[in-house]
Amino acid sequence: MTVNALLEAAVLYRPEMDETCQSPLLVVGGSTAAYAATLAALQAGVKVCLVQPQLVVGGQFTAQGLPASDDGKLLTPAPLIPEDQRDPQQLLESELFALSRSQRQFRQRQRQLQPVGGQAIANPGGSWVSHLSVTPVVAAIALNEAILPFLNRGQLTLIPWADPLEVLLEQPVDGNRKVLGVRFCDRKTEHTFTVIAPITIEATDLGDLLELAELPSRVGQEGRLETGEAALPLEARPLCQQAITFCAILERSVEAGIPLQAPPGYDLEPWLLSQDFTSTFWVQAGQDWQGYSFYDINGIFRYRRLYRTQDLLEVLPTDVTVLNWATSPRGVGGGPPQPGKPLGCGNDYPFGRLVGVSRTQRQQEIQRARDRTQAFVHYLQTHGFPELNPRSDLTWTEDGIALEPYIREARRGIALTTIRHQDVAAQFFPDEVRARTFSDSVGIGQYHYLDVHPNHAEGHVELGIGHDALPFTLPLGALIPIDTNGLILSAKSIGTTHITNAAYRMHPMEWAIGEAGGHLAAFALQAGIEVRDLAWEHPRPLADPQPLTRQFQAHLTRQGIPLVWFNDISHDDPDFEAIQLLSVSGLMEAEDSKSLHFNPHNPVRRDYAAAALHQVLIQLQFPLSEIGILASASPSSLPTFIDLSPSHFAYASVEVLFAQGIVIGIGNQQFAPEQLLTHGQLVIIVSKLLPKLRPEQTSAILAEFSEDSEPVTKRDLFRVLYRLEQFILEFRQIAPSENKKGQSV
Repeated sequence: MTVNALLEAAVLYRPEMDETCQSPLLVVGGSTAAYAATLAALQAGVKVCLVQPQLVVGGQFTAQGLPASDDGKLLTPAPLIPEDQRDPQQLLESELFALSRSQRQFRQRQRQLQPVGGQAIANPGGSWVSHLSVTPVVAAIALNEAILPFLNRGQLTLIPWADPLEVLLEQPVDGNRKVLGVRFCDRKTEHTFTVIAPITIEATDLGDLLELAELPSRVGQEGRLETGEAALPLEARPLCQQAITFCAILERSVEAGIPLQAPPGYDLEPWLLSQDFTSTFWVQAGQDWQGYSFYDINGIFRYRRLYRTQDLLEVLPTDVTVLNWATSPRGVGGGPPQPGKPLGCGNDYPFGRLVGVSRTQRQQEIQRARDRTQAFVHYLQTHGFPELNPRSDLTWTEDGIALEPYIREARRGIALTTIRHQDVAAQFFPDEVRARTFSDSVGIGQYHYLDVHPNHAEGHVELGIGHDALPFTLPLGALIPIDTNGLILSAKSIGTTHITNAAYRMHPMEWAIGEAGGHLAAFALQAGIEVRDLAWEHPRPLADPQPLTRQFQAHLTRQGIPLVWFNDISHDDPDFEAIQLLSVSGLMEAEDSKSLHFNPHNPVRRDYAAAALHQVLIQLQFPLSEIGILASASPSSLPTFIDLSPSHFAYASVEVLFAQGIVIGIGNQQFAPEQLLTHGQLVIIVSKLLPKLRPEQTSAILAEFSEDSEPVTKRDLFRVLYRLEQFILEFRQIAPSENKKGQSV
């Protein structure tokens, strides 16, 4: 079956005037996150209504004209490294740990749809800033293929060309308000209609539902007292927002291309001055400047090249690029940049803002931004590059300029968790390779620096070394509004700050945000609970044997979604769930902060094994005395073992477990903390830990282990500890009364 970039009218739904629709889940917006949330919820078995402003799905990849993914360095080589010196296989393998299964399938499908020389290759477009670049049409086809089966069987209702007008709210008597649904207006028919749903996902590119509902939110750059970020000034500066960009798709044609006329006000209006533009990419090396011409392999055209005829670095006729160029120093008369001279800003539009203004002003700013890109293309065509041909067939517009601007910042909801500068920036994690691993992580992301494209408002914070970022995680609390039920935050409206949004806004992370939100909605709907009931700190009944957060995290890992950063444990690993779930709880030894490796085949020392076991027992969060274990007992005031001092990281764990008779020493008052744990010792520990187990249950937990002297590997330990955890949880939930009677389970 042939799938097109634009969905056929037969699979779409266009409500009548004043019609009210019902759906278990409503996703609002045309962002990348809106698509990912929709796909995730559909795959989880939930019916979804997606209402978006355009016909094409996918946001950044399609309507915004930027299908060259903004990947962090863990997914892409650094710029300017010759392609023949890169390892394509290593890059492909990195997607197994840095991305979810679903997102990797999308990327792989794009490679198949845009072969080069008859073969699917790692980077079809060959851009030097992106690991993966294709045309918007190819991205749209890959996206449509995944959702078309759900459209055909009626599980997905897709309503295009509609904008939200009003959020329907149930005001609280005592407690949280609740979102009941959203009223929309069809752009083409001007019909107004309403969609009612138990859960709505805010996935607009500018956080419009937050504004319409007047929900607690933040705009622009916050103040220091508001977020606790030391880099900020004391006062908030809401006018300081990121610039937007209208992307243009251009081909290097054999002959002169279709000329774009200068927009009205060219060389008169501040945002249309040709002196801002340059075709040369200048890079400073020490005291000298290196200039790369437009078609150079390190130049502007190949920066985000989307299509190439041959597997070459060289730019050839019929190659296609997306013009998405921000600040570049510009020289005088084509020469190197001069001290004190301003920077050229390409087609970034830093002259205004879209958030916190009227809809009329927003549309005015959008039109000016579009005119600026038209002016840049006109400048290039009239300054040595007449062969640049706008590819309207790749943008679904008449002039090759994208349907919508590329958005970098939205109105952000105030969530249960706010992700702050100190949770992400490298300066707060000296000598470590990860930023903060949130205990309620529902995804991972990475961009090597906090990439702010400031507008011209005064007072933008200068981060200095604080721009550098480490691989980070996505806390569940950032998706949950602080005082509103029935709503999930997504896209760029999650609980980030102006600073941290600059890393969380990138393509792979926005997909991860949407995917987590879609599964969150499905999980809550199927469990019959409010979304906030899954929050880590949310009160729950004492009888609940396992925090709902942990159940949800386990569900995510089964979908191939990583929660913790490891670069040697893929989402296809047989122990992925066990390793991810135990690690997100903090079960990582000190060396793990120095490397992204999990090192599954490394042997385990006795001290680490004792500390890991003790931590698992503590984190089960219910009294273990029912099975004869006092995991929270205090350690002895006097050391039991002469080779294990109170300052040792495993001292308390060993003392508690020894007092329970679960671990023992090797004789002569020695524990031998650095000695490797053997299979036989692990069998004894498990047997002593749960004395009421029947032999077949012990065998199920230990499975492939026998009482030999082979060392236990890290993979072995995590596998056994996770089986133990699952058994104890099941034991507590199913048969507590039998256990109290001293009977076998």
